[in-house]
Amino acid sequence: MESQNTTPQSSQEHSLLQSIGLHLMPGIVGGIGYYALAGPVRNLGYPSIMALILAGIFVITPLQWGYLVYQSRKKGQKLFGEVIQYLEPLTWKEYLIWTPVVIVGSGALMALMGPVTNAIQSLFSWMPEYMVLDLGLSNAYSYQTLLFTFSLMLLFGVLIGPLTEELYFRGFLLPRMPTKMKNWGPAFHSLFFGLYHIWTPWFFAARALALLPLSYTVKHKKNLYLGIISHCLLNSIDFVTGVVFIISLN
Repeated sequence: MESQNTTPQSSQEHSLLQSIGLHLMPGIVGGIGYYALAGPVRNLGYPSIMALILAGIFVITPLQWGYLVYQSRKKGQKLFGEVIQYLEPLTWKEYLIWTPVVIVGSGALMALMGPVTNAIQSLFSWMPEYMVLDLGLSNAYSYQTLLFTFSLMLLFGVLIGPLTEELYFRGFLLPRMPTKMKNWGPAFHSLFFGLYHIWTPWFFAARALALLPLSYTVKHKKNLYLGIISHCLLNSIDFVTGVVFIISLN
């Protein structure tokens, strides 16, 4: 887990408008993909989470990786250590301390915002049912359908997706937040990351608040690996819930 690059590399900060655009752009394009696929996916007998998985595979992940590689080639910089930063090493003891801090803190804040999330979601009652993100945890879907869905979810929703988002958001965008924001940079970064998830707008506020422990910890420790581990573990909660439900079908 330790990086060979122990010296922070200088980065060119983004303007506020540039930062907002780079935060939201993958979500806007990916959200269009999700909403376009949600109907056809449901017609094929799959829950709408499959539409998000497919948008991640074919739109969001390639877009984020592509932009990182583009920046590396455009500026003649190494992908890891210059374009992607916060690669300072930590001891295993520090990982064992800070990872639970981030996960428990994020989970507690998300739970605390539950009533707010429910209130906001009520404002989207006009949204067609097939567009509302659905994990498929009901008897409306077969065992085989859910098994295939959650197999893809493990690969892209728990591993590849969070890994890519951490490289792009915490490794590339967070170090380049406008310096005039001073200590508020991670807070605005968390807000923009919450808004990036346009496929679940009722979670904007909760997700922005819940990301604060992760953003501030990654910036404070200059360690992107903490973000990757924590993000993957947090995303695994829905996966584990789904696996338990699938097992109960047999």
